[in-house]
Amino acid sequence: MSSGTNAAVEQEIIRVAALLDTDPRAAARAAEAILAEHPGHTTATLLLGTARRACGDEKATDTFVSLATSSPDSAVLQLELGRTLAAEGRTEEALRALTRACELEPDLAEVWRQLSLLHSARGDTLACDRTYANFVRLADPERHLHEAAAALTIDRFRAAEALLKRRLTQDRGDVVALRMLAEVEYQREDYIEGERLLGDALRLAPGYSAARFELARMYHAQQKAAPILPLVNRLLALDPGNLQYRSLLASAYSLLGEYDQAMQIQTSLVQEFPDNELVWLTYGHALRFAGRSRDAVDAYRKAIELRGEFGEAWFSLANLKTFHFTTADIDEMRRQLAREELAYGDRLQFEFALGKALEDEREFAESFEHYARGNALRRAQVPFDRAGNSRLTQRTMALFTREFIDARADAGHPAADPIFILGMPRAGSTLIEQILASHSQVEGTRELPDIPGFALELGLRDAPTQPSTYPQPIARLTRRQLRDLGERYLAQTRPGRHSAAPHFIDKMPSNFLHAGLIHLILPRARIIDARRSPLACCFANFKQHFQSGVWFSYDLEDIGHYYRDYVRLMAHFDSVLPGRVHRVYYENLVTNLETEVRRLLDYCGLPFESQCLRFHETRRIVHTASSEQVRQPLYASGIDQWRHFEPWLGSLKAVLGELIDDYPHAKS
Repeated sequence: MSSGTNAAVEQEIIRVAALLDTDPRAAARAAEAILAEHPGHTTATLLLGTARRACGDEKATDTFVSLATSSPDSAVLQLELGRTLAAEGRTEEALRALTRACELEPDLAEVWRQLSLLHSARGDTLACDRTYANFVRLADPERHLHEAAAALTIDRFRAAEALLKRRLTQDRGDVVALRMLAEVEYQREDYIEGERLLGDALRLAPGYSAARFELARMYHAQQKAAPILPLVNRLLALDPGNLQYRSLLASAYSLLGEYDQAMQIQTSLVQEFPDNELVWLTYGHALRFAGRSRDAVDAYRKAIELRGEFGEAWFSLANLKTFHFTTADIDEMRRQLAREELAYGDRLQFEFALGKALEDEREFAESFEHYARGNALRRAQVPFDRAGNSRLTQRTMALFTREFIDARADAGHPAADPIFILGMPRAGSTLIEQILASHSQVEGTRELPDIPGFALELGLRDAPTQPSTYPQPIARLTRRQLRDLGERYLAQTRPGRHSAAPHFIDKMPSNFLHAGLIHLILPRARIIDARRSPLACCFANFKQHFQSGVWFSYDLEDIGHYYRDYVRLMAHFDSVLPGRVHRVYYENLVTNLETEVRRLLDYCGLPFESQCLRFHETRRIVHTASSEQVRQPLYASGIDQWRHFEPWLGSLKAVLGELIDDYPHAKS
């Protein structure tokens, strides 16, 4: 073959290769034409086999068998043969071909990726994950996304998002871009979109452990404990000593109420990794929830000792509520905030921590300044759709008329086990839970994510890519479907129940948005509205940095509008379901405990038990920001703490309007 002929063939080969992605049939015809003139041409034969495989042509296998037989020491040909056999479902033959390719060329990354897919199809998850780990090690699949990775590292989420979306328009199957974009959504607390992106990544690459870990973190942020366990156990099968996996497993056990197992893991971690500040932080959280506040302080102090700029450890001290910073602590926090290079996450936590420290010192002007800065930082990353929430409120009121509810009377599950405590955060729900959990017939659990999860499912039922029409899809549920949802709720929450008590508490505050759904699926469940005066409640939300989920709380006007929607919606349910919801006013509870507790127990159908008045003596795990406060006797001094900040609450007052004067302070 002359040099001119060679050049012409090579040009044609390049043209055929370019056709593979856009028109594999044309590529096959062109490759056949080359082979007609140049029989046995290896590259043309390889292209022909690849084109036939893309077309689903069964002749592809014969092509690759012929090539592999003629060149038995070619790892690339064994790889292509394995791919083709796998596509035909000839799994064991494909496994032999791919294994042979690994033997011939162990550093050929694509072989390991194909092996991972094959092992997944065979149900061998450990082999799937091991082989994908080899692919990641050899291919460095993140190298083309270094700019987006750098943006994520310095919390430039918008820049990272733009880069990643541009990449995904080029290749929707880029699993690394999908995972990194999910991380952006995680930071914004858009967990539904994050779960979708990670689900796509794991369908394309079932052995991708980094995506599996991110999905477990996504569930943990939503306190969905049950789905975390299989994900983390699979990760640990691959890497049993991994610190992050073990920490997440401990957190999942804690959410499930398996506190002994959680503490056992945490204790072993601080022994194995005594120089890791994150280990001490999570250990501190476990101690705090268990009521061991002094030990928790020591753990947080140890984390700070290891990394002085660790904002979350400082905020964790502030979040104990009963803890008071020293003058030296305050000076150090100011020094850290003065550092321009302080990371966004650390700065955010320091602002809230210093706000609390200065409030305790009665430096209210400077305290408010730091609360405001912290909220502004968070608001920039976590947007809240104020108008969208008001539309949701209006849709809910329009759907749940008396006629609509009466038509579905007693359609749900008849169990009376759940006691729902709902309302605004920081309104006394943890106190009410602690009082009820002190009763012999009631088990306290935590803020359960199941009802909001049902709402999301229903909202996505009609058009997953369109704005939600929830709660409208509830109107199309049959009586049987309503009962099934109630039964499913009981089944999903059962793993978190650890006593024989006939009743348990679900204190997810945002369930007020779903009070109608709760009534339909569990008509005998008790519903308690924890209500606190508007300015006290709203400002308490503003000065509390919630780690996730409470999107409305980072702007005073947003908080005011959210409170108005809450009051409006609960007034609607009072109208269409009179007496169905029992309201507990925080101020009445603090000033007239026994009377309010007796009313509360009567509503729940429970006999009076005096230990409910000594709720602070009840030993149990408490997961909320009030975990230390509910372990102390009641005090009335906190009722009007907001007044210290009244000069800066003008915009909040304007939004709340008449609700401030109309609030029934001491009305039963």
